Amino acid sequence: MDTPIVPREIRTVFKGKVFTVQVETIVLAKGGEMAVEIVRHPGSVVIVPTTDTGELLFVRQYRHPIGRLVWELPAGTLKPGEEIERAAIRECHEETGLIPTRIEHVGSFYPSPGFCDEVMHFFSATGLRKPGAGDEEAHQDEDEDIEPGRFTREQAQQMIASGEVVDMKTLCGLALTR
Repeated sequence: MDTPIVPREIRTVFKGKVFTVQVETIVLAKGGEMAVEIVRHPGSVVIVPTTDTGELLFVRQYRHPIGRLVWELPAGTLKPGEEIERAAIRECHEETGLIPTRIEHVGSFYPSPGFCDEVMHFFSATGLRKPGAGDEEAHQDEDEDIEPGRFTREQAQQMIASGEVVDMKTLCGLALTR
């Protein structure tokens, strides 16, 4: 079915800082109606920053929904009207302290299309440099307490095997930039 279903009714049941939850009543092709709960998200960027020596930059931060610290690729939510390339550069700078001079879009994917419309845009970032005069200042979000780290691809694979890396965006980003 390529034709989108037009909802008969849309109710916003939650509006937060990052996402909105809507309940849409749709008419099914086979007849009848169904209420569908949808998380509306502005989209995000995931960056695979790689140093000139081939090391990957990860960040470690506490993720309250799973109750633990995890190592992951830098990532963040798009700001309204923000171009994805600009968002990738901004997030890399904010989370790693470095600015990529080369950035390449390597794919865009829906992490959970069964209930969420978020699109994650993946980027390879190289030519990393320290900020200089004329660069905007990086500001982490108020809830971010980030620890950056550098790892070889082999170390990253070991971190996946040991459970230190547990998020799908990191697995996907690493696979896309092999």
